Amino acid sequence: MSIHKMISLHPDVGDDFNEALATAARHAMLCAEMCTSCADACVAEKMDMAQCIRSCLDCADVCAATGRLAIRRTAQNVEMLRLMLETCARACELCAEECGRHEHEHCRLCAEMCRECASDCRKALPTVQ
Repeated sequence: MSIHKMISLHPDVGDDFNEALATAARHAMLCAEMCTSCADACVAEKMDMAQCIRSCLDCADVCAATGRLAIRRTAQNVEMLRLMLETCARACELCAEECGRHEHEHCRLCAEMCRECASDCRKALPTVQ
């Protein structure tokens, strides 16, 4: 099942399907789950991971909200969507930086997903007009 297909079926989309935005939405949703999972794994680590947990949970919330806004096609709120894409990209960059400070495999995977999500959000920005 693909969110790309779901978005393309929306009556208001027609020939105006935005591939870059759909990809950003998909990756924001995935990133929210990865960050939540990483935060949970950090709780179980023996060392103090409080900052990483906070970064991951903040990023997860921003990504989840961005994903929800990015899949909506009825009417428009271009300014809000652009702000969310920018915020999501920055939140992901910050989370990737924090996770990058740790040698845990879950942090490495989370940082990788965050960098991918940030890149996709930045690619989608010029397509939202």
